[in-house]
Amino acid sequence: MTTASARFYALGERAVVIESPPPVEETCQQKIWWLARRLSSHWAVRGVIPGMNNLTVLLDPALLLPTNFLPELEALWQQATEEPPHSHEVRIPVVYGGDAGPDLPDVAHHAKLSPDEVIARHAGADYLVYFLGFQPGFAYLGGLPEELATPRLAEPRLSVPAGSVGIGGCQTGIYPAVTPGGWNLIGRSTVRLFDPSASPPTLLQPGDRVRFVPVEATTCLK
Repeated sequence: MTTASARFYALGERAVVIESPPPVEETCQQKIWWLARRLSSHWAVRGVIPGMNNLTVLLDPALLLPTNFLPELEALWQQATEEPPHSHEVRIPVVYGGDAGPDLPDVAHHAKLSPDEVIARHAGADYLVYFLGFQPGFAYLGGLPEELATPRLAEPRLSVPAGSVGIGGCQTGIYPAVTPGGWNLIGRSTVRLFDPSASPPTLLQPGDRVRFVPVEATTCLK
């Protein structure tokens, strides 16, 4: 099922998906966030998972079959507005370069800039949280200056320190926990992005605005 370039389809026996074609745009994400909020209280919905240009809706098949829900989903998409969600501006302190950002020289070389210019441009941009994924609290951010876009590493690291700030393609993000990863590491922060005891457990939410603030290295970065 396709409506105004968006595609609607069942995903197995318990889910439906709405998918809009790339490139990712803030207006499309705003409609996805609106629809996620609207469906979170639906009588047959058991979960909503916003993604980049897509939304997965988990259903209780005993109450409503995915194929029967598709017409309702299409109608709701037509009603969806581009009104931004209630959001926060979050400032993230970052130690750039050195042991905290070992790939900064490579990003600078790829961009034909000095490391200081990369830092200034990365920290000077306004970022938008598109969605959370990969691991709890990992926010995919839009707004990276085009000249800083850098291909992912040919061989991912087996262990990336928690708080690492990286660039992967045309996006930037922060690793909330130690994990393998293939993004170019340009800095590190001590801000805790995921706390299972907090409410909500993730510091960043879809629609939030993020600014990176350069700080001097401290002993807490080991």
